[in-house]
Amino acid sequence: MDELTEQAEHDARLLGTRLGLTRRQLLAATTGMAAAAAVGLAGGHTHAHAAPGNGNGVLVPPGKRGIILYTVRDAISRNPLTNPGLPSGFKQVLEELARQGYKQIEFAGYSQNANSEGGNLNNVAGAQLLRTWLDDNGLEAEGNHGSIPNVVNETTLAQFDAACEIANILGFGHIGTGNDPTRDPYLSSWQTAAEVWNVFGERAASHGLKLYTHNHDQAYSFLLDSGPLDAAGNPTASSGIRRLEWFLQNTDPNYVYLEMDVYWAHVAQHRYQSYTAADGSTVADWFDPAGLVAEQTTRFPLFHAKDGAKNDSAAGYSIVPFGAGDIDYTTFFQRIGAKGYHNAMYEQDNASSINHLNQNAPSASLSLENSAYSYGNLAALRG
Repeated sequence: MDELTEQAEHDARLLGTRLGLTRRQLLAATTGMAAAAAVGLAGGHTHAHAAPGNGNGVLVPPGKRGIILYTVRDAISRNPLTNPGLPSGFKQVLEELARQGYKQIEFAGYSQNANSEGGNLNNVAGAQLLRTWLDDNGLEAEGNHGSIPNVVNETTLAQFDAACEIANILGFGHIGTGNDPTRDPYLSSWQTAAEVWNVFGERAASHGLKLYTHNHDQAYSFLLDSGPLDAAGNPTASSGIRRLEWFLQNTDPNYVYLEMDVYWAHVAQHRYQSYTAADGSTVADWFDPAGLVAEQTTRFPLFHAKDGAKNDSAAGYSIVPFGAGDIDYTTFFQRIGAKGYHNAMYEQDNASSINHLNQNAPSASLSLENSAYSYGNLAALRG
């Protein structure tokens, strides 16, 4: 998709929100705006979709600086009755993140403390309330780490449709999961996963959404697709293709997308440096996360911008606030192409306990302190 088409789709999305239209009602309008953009007629809204190449050296444009709320889950789940003066619940946390400068939000579910404003938000009315808080703070929600069914039937399709309707209320551009398509190493399991994801990806597109999967390190380990077979009849060797690379090659690029967790991709680079071939030999193979993205950059609309400090553990890294680690994000963003296209979501699994010095620093407000620190470093990237 070229930058004009991408821009026009986003403009149509914002227009539809103002007019109270659903994504389905906007499909025709989106096509029309894309055509208008091609001849220079569409309005230029640049809140979240800065044109590639126009960043003036800024690697992550202001409208593309996001955070997944898993990072500040402790604040969202905090009881405001017993923690006066600290941001708690979605409303107050969203206000604080907007104040820090974030423009994009990725959800990790819709649960908060029952005593927070709005109470139970796991319903249509709750989504509508969340949307007002997003809009009030100039925030744009891009996706959610939900659950993608692993089988296709009438029940799972209906459940997925319901999740897509919530996503539309919240204004998402994407819908996804925090899990890999499958944890199984065998080709047969990935073939099944690809078939299922193609179905749900097309279903998501009918709602105007892009379906995405998030990776952990194992997803970039080598697929077991070659003999000899073990006692259960499963292959024990590899042809040298990594699991998610096979998944990309065997899912429809129009319907299935990836959110690369850059930290876990670098853990994979450290852990999975060779494979056992069918003849029993060990073959060295170095994984290049940025190179994988650069080959098909529009398949990666989202990133988890998670930093890691190198250490001597099996993983090779420990999670730290963004900018406090050793992952070279400047080079990463310079190499992946389509500048200004990707949505970078800061994530720090341990934000409530680890500070920028990689030390345990118990503090009731630490996750939000880390989010402010990390935003500054994300905004400072130049290249």
